[in-house]
Amino acid sequence: MPRVGCRELFALTQVIARGQLLRYRGGEGGFTEKFENELREKLDIKHVLAVNSGTSALISALVGAGIGPGDEVLVPAYSWIATATAPLAVGAVPILVDIDESLTIDPEDIKRKITPYTKAIIPVHMLNLVANMDAIMAIAKQHRLIVIEDACQAVGVTYKGRRVGTIGDAGAFSFNQFKNLNAGEGGAILTNDDRIFTRARMYHDVGSFTREHEFEGNEPVFAGVNFRVSELTGAVLHAQLSRLDPFVRRLRKRHKVMYNELSKARKGHVSPHNDLSNAAALSMIFDTPDEAKHFARFTGVEHLIDTGRHLYTNWVPLLTQRTFDERMNPYKWAKRQIDYSADMCRATLDILGRTCRVSLGAQYPLPYMRLRSKMLLNSLK
Repeated sequence: MPRVGCRELFALTQVIARGQLLRYRGGEGGFTEKFENELREKLDIKHVLAVNSGTSALISALVGAGIGPGDEVLVPAYSWIATATAPLAVGAVPILVDIDESLTIDPEDIKRKITPYTKAIIPVHMLNLVANMDAIMAIAKQHRLIVIEDACQAVGVTYKGRRVGTIGDAGAFSFNQFKNLNAGEGGAILTNDDRIFTRARMYHDVGSFTREHEFEGNEPVFAGVNFRVSELTGAVLHAQLSRLDPFVRRLRKRHKVMYNELSKARKGHVSPHNDLSNAAALSMIFDTPDEAKHFARFTGVEHLIDTGRHLYTNWVPLLTQRTFDERMNPYKWAKRQIDYSADMCRATLDILGRTCRVSLGAQYPLPYMRLRSKMLLNSLK
């Protein structure tokens, strides 16, 4: 994650000195709007809307795309729980899909999980690893499904020359403490679709109908919520944006160094990547969980089966299908019985049990990472 410092402090000082902390009603043309405009140009996408979290971005994108009660949304069994609970927030139900060895949603299992009620897919670019978007978009086109990319953990990363989050019908970014852009909390919705953008903007701001927004005159007004972002968050993000691409480039350089060494390993092998030439993350997969556990004893190596909060077996609200009020439970609106179990995605459990994430150490000098890669390789001979 990027560090915050003087640049962010200076931007925040300007906001406070101006006394306009709200982005609307006086804050137009401020840091938040500048951030959205510059991010839109950087990503080469028509619309960017900053919101208060990646979760809010996913929910607003689903609303924008018209996903609702009775619909099924395919989500990977390995992600932050928000990927799976965002459909619940709009009345839809998540259907869990296995990952493959790339640690992203498995296109073959997507095909197996499609039903007449499936309306959308949320592929996740997990840990800066990109999903197989060519295959996913082909499946979506064949079955007329909406694709909303969860790029919360891969802000700025590319897939075959295109920025993740801009390939599907809509995308979602997160800017929380551990992401490639760090404002503590925050998020963004990305789309080229005018209607998705208009509906998402209307939903994210309960007072949207009182503002003079382009496009919104074409969409009937409906009640929204408050997922708005403040000028304080916008200032931090604007201050950091110029550091995003250099940060991703550092990850790529370190990936090349680590890959060149670890691809020589006799025990285990580097996990497959859906766009190796632009890779900004690396993991190793082994024949047995014990081998992975042994490798994880090194600093900067993480046995993924132990990262419980990102594994579906620990998503208690989902597995128990409980909501704040049973009268608002989306599972009661589903058109068929939806069942979850701890062993329903066995391929995911198997892969995570045999896989370790290897930190690329963007904060460390490249010569140090070369030495580190050789040390890790020696452990695998």
